[in-house]
Amino acid sequence: MSGPFTADVVEAVKRHMNDDHGDDALVIVRGLGGRPGATRALTSGVDAEAIEFTIDGGEVVRVPWGETLTERPQVRMAVVRLYRESCAALGIPARGEH
Repeated sequence: MSGPFTADVVEAVKRHMNDDHGDDALVIVRGLGGRPGATRALTSGVDAEAIEFTIDGGEVVRVPWGETLTERPQVRMAVVRLYRESCAALGIPARGEH
């Protein structure tokens, strides 16, 4: 995975998502990743175009950001947007502040 994100940045984002936002990742996979039956989602990659999750039996699901990201701070905003869009698609309430 390339673009504006070095290997260190990708690892930091993955670690943060997997340590603190595992439930959000699963909502994104179910709502926008086309895998409504997924039971587990680990963030496995990030690049300028998408966030990538490894689900259940090892299948990789890429969910596009909807824009090209150019800076690390954009990742947080993009993840929150994907989460909220996923909640809306699934008909579930989004949590408050992230």
